[in-house]
Amino acid sequence: MSRKSSIIFAVSLLFTSNIVIADTTPLTPHTAEYQVNYGSIELGRARYILAAPEGDQFRYRFDSDVSLLMLSDQRHIRSEFTLDDNQLIPMRYSVERTGTGPNFREQIAFAKGQNIVHSRYKDERAKFPYDEQLFDPLMVQLQFRLDMVAEKEELHYTMVKEGEIDDYGFKIVGKERVNIESGSYQTIKFEVKRDSTKRQTFFWMAPKLSYLPIRLTHFEKGSKQLDITLLNYKFEQEIAPTAATPEQALTEMTKPQDEGADN
Repeated sequence: MSRKSSIIFAVSLLFTSNIVIADTTPLTPHTAEYQVNYGSIELGRARYILAAPEGDQFRYRFDSDVSLLMLSDQRHIRSEFTLDDNQLIPMRYSVERTGTGPNFREQIAFAKGQNIVHSRYKDERAKFPYDEQLFDPLMVQLQFRLDMVAEKEELHYTMVKEGEIDDYGFKIVGKERVNIESGSYQTIKFEVKRDSTKRQTFFWMAPKLSYLPIRLTHFEKGSKQLDITLLNYKFEQEIAPTAATPEQALTEMTKPQDEGADN
């Protein structure tokens, strides 16, 4: 391949590849797809999508489709929120579940101006006092990632979930390299704090990917019940005027890479 052709090829890769070109944050628009397993049995897929903000408003979504034999479960979850000095402010949250068994919906409205949170889970309605430290169950993941980037030590979160107020605490277990089908990732391992060890939940996040979740494993009485692993991801990063030259891009593209550029 001639040098000119190599440069053209590098430029085309620069504009079409999934490689992170510039620094990202947890709020950089992105998509992440996961495989969901029950033990060693594949159940289906799940996908998170953070869209580009419209003004100061963000939209985060989760869609899953899992099944086992004659059982099925599809979920569509939406979260809308704003950002104020590294703090996410929830606005609206909704869940739609279909599949085997009763279908249901959940809706939450965070009415800051009225100092009240309206909740509807299935056919039950509830109201809670508004609190700036309240989150919904979806966007709290992004707040957790923002807090990790900011090196926050206290990892405790309160959220409105299924018509109730729930508190969750997390602790850092340590650094760990995770090797899965999509690559090898240097991660931080976390555990959900619980009073009993009969139920344990661990998850791994990659600091170099703005703490994107890489894996989640849940145990019941020491037996692995749920295993969710990252299949692929893509950050929608705009290329700034100072982006790499074609020659630099070609050099970067041809570097040996581990874990998708040590994700």
